[in-house]
Amino acid sequence: MNRIHPKKGKFLISEPSMQDNNFKRSVLLLTEHNANESIGFILNQPTNLIVSDIIKDFPSFNANVYIGGPVERNTLHFIHSLGKKIDNSLPISDGLYWSGNFDTLKSLINKDQLKDSEIKFFLGYSGWSSGQLDYELEEHAWIVVDGNSSLALKKNDNKMWQNIIKSMDKDYAIWHTMPDDPELN
Repeated sequence: MNRIHPKKGKFLISEPSMQDNNFKRSVLLLTEHNANESIGFILNQPTNLIVSDIIKDFPSFNANVYIGGPVERNTLHFIHSLGKKIDNSLPISDGLYWSGNFDTLKSLINKDQLKDSEIKFFLGYSGWSSGQLDYELEEHAWIVVDGNSSLALKKNDNKMWQNIIKSMDKDYAIWHTMPDDPELN
């Protein structure tokens, strides 16, 4: 079935049998994958918070914050499509970047040079130590699919998991209609 290997810029799609509530029906963007670690952000778990709810001196900017994962939920991260406009941005894939200079980010907002469709904020992140993600893939906890920068930045898409599953190979088609709790079926 799934033969794509994890790497930076790919999406991880949780299998419907995922028991960890942190990742149930989640779509994650891998921002780093190497021999030592893997790091990513959950794309489809919005909160009711905006950045200025979390950081008091942050400029007025109406962008929701998402739960990035269970690791260090007291940290704020962001992905964006601004590239070199934000110093020290790390490329993820074509047109998609991770992090960068926070003061530059605030300056762009103050100058009204940033749209909320160009950035996504996360509390915490998802992380795996050496070999951990590979083990989870062998255990069929995740499917790796090609990433998409516009989908990664899409806001409040509560059907993201189902829509990606629908667009995949016919072997996965039944997943999008499975109930959250198969025992209730």
